[in-house]
Amino acid sequence: MKNSIHKSLSINTLQVENILKLFNLYDPRLEAKIRIVKAILMLGIAVPVWVATEVGAPQLVRAYTATGDIVIDRLSEETYQNMLTRAEVAARAAAQRTFDQDILITEVSVIVSGQNYGAIAPILELRVSRQQWRNRPDPKVWAKYFKTARSLLQFDSSVTQQPVPQPEPAPTPASPRNPN
Repeated sequence: MKNSIHKSLSINTLQVENILKLFNLYDPRLEAKIRIVKAILMLGIAVPVWVATEVGAPQLVRAYTATGDIVIDRLSEETYQNMLTRAEVAARAAAQRTFDQDILITEVSVIVSGQNYGAIAPILELRVSRQQWRNRPDPKVWAKYFKTARSLLQFDSSVTQQPVPQPEPAPTPASPRNPN
């Protein structure tokens, strides 16, 4: 029953136009004015609503994690502890530089590997969020240290490795003598 009442109350534009014509109240100029007023009302409502949603709604921010790899070579006669300190300094510099260069980066992950006479192994991984780094920019706090790096880089071997000697070039043959 509710639907039948609703249907009987709905009137379309053509019906309104016919009723106005019936009572000699129809004026085509009036219809054009009504359309203009409807358009103005629609824009008057739609534009402020659109502006409010654009201003009020938070903008979509694409935050991401920056990753990087650093390889440091062992210096001659360098201890593992000194190499580890250099790895921390390199990781700290890389993290700070990355956060400074891009404000959308929310996390940095840096893996520092060491190289010793051809052997290469990860020494530490620094994974830190921007907020953590802002509160405490210390790689020792946020770094994960790889315990096997020391032995993989052959710091514990009793034999000190020497650089592989390069073979000497072969002597050039003497030019043949002219028997005459």
